[in-house]
Amino acid sequence: MKRRIGVGLVGFGTVGAGAAKILQQNALLIQRRVGVPVELVRIADLDVTRDRGVAVPPGVLTTDLRQVLDDPAVDIVLELIGGYDTAKRVILGAMAGGKSVVTANKALLAVHGEEIFEAAARHGVDLGFEASVGGGIPVIRALTEGLAANTVLSIYGIINGTSNYILSRMTKEGHGFQEVLAEAQRAGYAEADPTFDVAGTDSAHKLAIMVSLAYGTPVNFKDLFVEGITRITPLDIAYAKEFGYTIKLLGIAKFLRGDQEDEIEARVHPTMIPANSPIARVDGVYNAIQLVGDAVNDVVLYGQGAGSLPTGSAVVSDVIDIARNLLRDASGRVPPASFQREQRRPLRLRPIEDITSLYYLRFMVLDRPGVLSQIAGVLGQQGISISSVLQKGRKEGQTVPVVIMTHTAAERHVQAALREIDRMAFISEPTTLIRVEGHDE
Repeated sequence: MKRRIGVGLVGFGTVGAGAAKILQQNALLIQRRVGVPVELVRIADLDVTRDRGVAVPPGVLTTDLRQVLDDPAVDIVLELIGGYDTAKRVILGAMAGGKSVVTANKALLAVHGEEIFEAAARHGVDLGFEASVGGGIPVIRALTEGLAANTVLSIYGIINGTSNYILSRMTKEGHGFQEVLAEAQRAGYAEADPTFDVAGTDSAHKLAIMVSLAYGTPVNFKDLFVEGITRITPLDIAYAKEFGYTIKLLGIAKFLRGDQEDEIEARVHPTMIPANSPIARVDGVYNAIQLVGDAVNDVVLYGQGAGSLPTGSAVVSDVIDIARNLLRDASGRVPPASFQREQRRPLRLRPIEDITSLYYLRFMVLDRPGVLSQIAGVLGQQGISISSVLQKGRKEGQTVPVVIMTHTAAERHVQAALREIDRMAFISEPTTLIRVEGHDE
């Protein structure tokens, strides 16, 4: 039996420093949980001079990542550099050398996950990636183990703290997107280039991983429908409140049982959800993921979705799990992709135009007689039923908002109607569409 488990870290940034700090501060606790000491024996980073607030013994730091990959004392490699090319080489190189891997790299897994899963199985090593989705929230283990007895009927996730912070502040203060984004950047909650966050890409990476695990199917990240929050206005947030809804950027997945074949929906977009729902009450940089299983019904996981220590906690939880397996010669006990390799099967991803939903539609129109009847007429021709209408502040000859909430409708019919309506002379700007999750009344 091994006398210790050696850990090699590649990438000594925010998350790497957090993981290192936890491995040091909680060393005795981790040893009690594992059975032997778990020690950080190598750290590779381009910058080995900057103080990370973690005391590192002499000889541990190096700028040569080969010293991590080739060191026989390293049993588990932590890839925490992010990005694609170098990170992928580190992971595949470590696996080829018989070392298990822990990563927080959601973008890499969303794009190259199948190749990495296959490599882990081929080399008989473990792959941990709890930190790739939801920071310190244990959603990966929930999907692969805790809820393994369930068919996951749906996933609703606030899985990007930056976007949730921005929408929360817009909701509370009534400020516009650009103003709140600038504030978030000053506070350190948004990057200098926030595109991945506000455009929904980061959420889509995470959703692709969850869908792959929940449904045992390869997911092409590029096939997901993704829409960000940049077009959300204080006006839309105010109308959402009037209807009893809150706007959140959600990653949504649904399992659809079919007569001929099963399907899944997987999409990221701003969504109106009932204001009294658990997810609607999640504010600031916090994340929350609501999983619905056929046996357990609703399970809601809530916590910090980013940050040095929360994400480092998830990394170290994987280290502990893999260390236990190594001591019992049980690598591969839980397949990296949740399902046994031969049992994974492709499921059709339903195109966005084939989904059905409730819809919020905001038209900016010239206030003159007959406008509402013309809009309603086009919607009716597409089989779209109106559940309610709001029109305030009549200003003859000026531009005013007309807001319509629909009953359940097909996306393709709604989009066809909007293409026709937006060409009408009285429409002053493209119509705002927000999908609504709720029950038809």
